[in-house]
Amino acid sequence: MPVEVLSFGCRLNAVESDSMRLLAEAAGHRDLTLVNTCAVTQEAGRQARKAIRAAARAAPGRPVVVTGCGAQVETRAYAAMPEVAAVVGNDAKLRADTWDRLGAERVRPDAIMAVRAAPVAPVARMAGRTRAFLPVQTGCDHRCTFCVIPFGRGPSRSVPLAPAIAQVRALVEDGAREVVLTGVDLTAYGRDLAEGTGLGGLVKAILRAVPELDRLRLSSIDSVEADADLLDALATEARLMPHLHLSLQAGDDLILKRMKRRHGRADAIRFCETVRRLRPGTVFGADLIAGFPTETEAQFARTLDLVAECGLTHLHVFPYSPRPDTPAARMPPVAPEAIRARAARLREAGAAALARHLDGQVGRTARVLAEQGGIGRTEAFLAVRLPEGVAPGTIADLALTGHDGRVLTGAVA
Repeated sequence: MPVEVLSFGCRLNAVESDSMRLLAEAAGHRDLTLVNTCAVTQEAGRQARKAIRAAARAAPGRPVVVTGCGAQVETRAYAAMPEVAAVVGNDAKLRADTWDRLGAERVRPDAIMAVRAAPVAPVARMAGRTRAFLPVQTGCDHRCTFCVIPFGRGPSRSVPLAPAIAQVRALVEDGAREVVLTGVDLTAYGRDLAEGTGLGGLVKAILRAVPELDRLRLSSIDSVEADADLLDALATEARLMPHLHLSLQAGDDLILKRMKRRHGRADAIRFCETVRRLRPGTVFGADLIAGFPTETEAQFARTLDLVAECGLTHLHVFPYSPRPDTPAARMPPVAPEAIRARAARLREAGAAALARHLDGQVGRTARVLAEQGGIGRTEAFLAVRLPEGVAPGTIADLALTGHDGRVLTGAVA
C-alpha cells in the first residue's frame, strides 16, 4: 500500500505533508500512515487525535507516524496514544535521514528552539495542478500572546536564495504556471541569512532568474514587515500577482497591544492605501480573530469596521480559542456565545464585501489561470467558473458575466 498522509492546519503543513510522502517513499516505506498535526487551536489537536484513532481502527497493524506542530508542542500526549508507532520532530520530518532510520526511536522530538537552518525539502506537485506552493521560510521569532507556533516551529529560518530559485525552476519545468511562496512568517524571509536579501529581493531574483514563470504569488504576510523591495516589486513586476493576504488579527489598538502584535490599526489602513496607490486593483484578504480575551463590543466594532476601511474581500475568521501556556489564556475571557456571534458577524461582513467586489468585476475582462474542476483564478485570486473548452493550465482572457456571491462566471472574450 502507498504511504497515506493526513494533514491538519495550514497550507504550509499540506505542502510539507507532500514532501514527507516523497521522503518516506524514497526511503522504502510503503505501508505507513503519516499524520501531520496542527497546534493553532485545541480543536485542531482533537481532530488529529480522532483521525489517529480512526486510522488505527481502519488498518490494524499499519504503523501510524505522527509529526507536526501539535506533536512537537504536545509530544507526551501523542506519545501516550497506543495507536502511535512513532513521534517525529517538526524539523526532522523534512530530513531524508529521518525516514532512512525510522523506527530506531519511537519518540524523537526536536530541540526545535536550537535549530538554525531551514530544510530544503523536495516539493511535490499534485498531478494536474497548475499552481504549486513553495515553502521558503519556517519558524517565527515573534511572541504573539495567543500563539504557540514558535514553540512548534522554532526560530525563523529561510531557504537560501539559490536553492529557492532552483526549486521554482524545477516546478515550472514540471508544468506549474503559478508558484506561491509560503512560510510561517514570510516577510521575515532572509533575516537569518548572510545574503542580505529580504522577501522583496527574493521575489525579484525569482522573476529575473525564471522568466518562464507566468505568475508568482505570496501567501500570508505581516504588512508591517514588508520591505521596500517588496513594495517596489508590487509596483513594477507584472508577474507578481496583485493579491495579498494580511495577518491583521484585530482592528483595535488595545487588543492588538494585548495580542503583542507589531502594528496598529492606522498601520494596516496605511499599508493598504500605499499598495493600492503603487498597484491599483490589488485585492486584500486578512486573518481576523473574534472574541480575543478582554475584547469589548466597541473594540470588536473597530475590527468589523476594518473590513471596509482596508477594503478586505477575502476573510479568514477565527473564533478565539485559548491555547494552554500562552499569555492570552490567562486573560479574562469573552463569553463563548459572544465569540460565536462576533465570528458570525465578521463572516457576514466578509461575504458582503466579497459580493460587492464581485459586482464591480462583472462586465470586465480578466486573465484567468484554469485549474481542475472547471474553476480558474484571476490575477487578483478571484474564483471564476470556466466556460467549456478552457483546458487546465491555460491562461485565458475571459469576460466576467456574473457571479453567485462567491464565484464569478467567465465566458470566452
